[in-house]
Amino acid sequence: MRETVAVAGVTKYATTTDGVHIAYQVLGDGPTDLVFVPGFVFNVEAAWNTMDRVASFLRRLAEFSRLLIFDRRGTGLSDRVMASASQLTLEARMDDVRAVMDAAGFTRASLLTFEETLALGVLFATTYPDRTAALVSYSGIASGRWRPDYPWAPSDEEWESDLTDIRSGWGGPLAAAWAEDIWPGLDEPSFIAQYATWMRWSVSPGDAAVFFEVDSMIDVRDLLPSVRVPSLVLHRVGDRINPIEAGRHIAGLIPGSTLVELPGSDHGWMGPSQDELIDEIRRFLDEMRAEDAALDRVLATVVFIDIVSSTALLEQAGDSAWRESLASHRRLMRGLLARYRGREVVTTGDGFLAVFDGPARAVKFAETGIVGTSDMGLGMRAGIHTGEIQLMGDDVTGVAVHIAARIASIAEPSEVLVSRTVRDLVFGAGLTFSDRGEHGLKGIGSSWHLFALDKT
Repeated sequence: MRETVAVAGVTKYATTTDGVHIAYQVLGDGPTDLVFVPGFVFNVEAAWNTMDRVASFLRRLAEFSRLLIFDRRGTGLSDRVMASASQLTLEARMDDVRAVMDAAGFTRASLLTFEETLALGVLFATTYPDRTAALVSYSGIASGRWRPDYPWAPSDEEWESDLTDIRSGWGGPLAAAWAEDIWPGLDEPSFIAQYATWMRWSVSPGDAAVFFEVDSMIDVRDLLPSVRVPSLVLHRVGDRINPIEAGRHIAGLIPGSTLVELPGSDHGWMGPSQDELIDEIRRFLDEMRAEDAALDRVLATVVFIDIVSSTALLEQAGDSAWRESLASHRRLMRGLLARYRGREVVTTGDGFLAVFDGPARAVKFAETGIVGTSDMGLGMRAGIHTGEIQLMGDDVTGVAVHIAARIASIAEPSEVLVSRTVRDLVFGAGLTFSDRGEHGLKGIGSSWHLFALDKT
């Protein structure tokens, strides 16, 4: 069940397989499900009343998506788990993502990652490719520490210096020092004050140091070639903390990824240049959604049935008796769907639309349904066509649907009328047909050669 709340949202909790409670919110109602994968400086409630730039970033994302935000384990409003190092592995933190997606009803979503959370996104995408629509990375870090073949990460000495600074200046002087490199040129005392508060609301100094050290050990370079979902790598050419070469390296290892080199030197996502970053994210996700819609087409047999002279029957029987007859008819058809392995798409009044992966089963479904409906004192007719349909969640669209409906509209009472395509495809299945000649189908265009199933 899809769950949506307004900005700012109500905080709820999901429980991971190892018993950790993860705080999350869902906001927006756009057509794309998007999971915001945060670093350890995040708090789902402080986001709305502590950091103006965070709130604006999230609101813009929610304009075009159904956005899921959460506090990773050990941060924000989620459980503190520092007593057990096993609860801080990438695999354990990946379970945070899975747990909140399950709780929020996100069957499949795009992952938006930043800096070191690229590693988490990569692990999730390679472990659950069926649940990952796309992977987006901004200023991604594939390896936490300097290595001869990855020279863009901090050295051991630089990491130790950073850890000392975290322990002594977290949520205070460190905010201004970090901001100078993360958002060069941003000299706003009010923003620095908000950032310091944001740090304190997100995680304590000791826990921040633990996370910093754990993240320094990340190395997912060997996993990057295994990513098999559409991927966007965003990186600023002037990034002082994570040079553009790191972004190019990542994009070069992810098959088919798109690299967008953004102007400027902001390393952080919440800075003054966030609009162009969001625009690129939106453009990519919109393109992926449009491509999915264009390619998510399958060949299926569409059956459209309706009850003949339903208005006259309603007048004769009365509302109550007619509703009971309709309910009995639907129970019959749904039972037959299970028997012939079809799927109900929609039921509207006296109409019934179903799809099958085999045309012979579709014809037998309609034939058996007509016999059963006749035994109930009702008349039914069916139109059947095999063609390409567009999958839209549980719904289906496409010309094949319209063709089946138009064929049904000209069928005689108690008749199964099919297109030439269906007649040809069921050859050898023991079904025989009578030629009904050429017919024009309203709104479809050219004439169609139709055939009626012979009664047995």
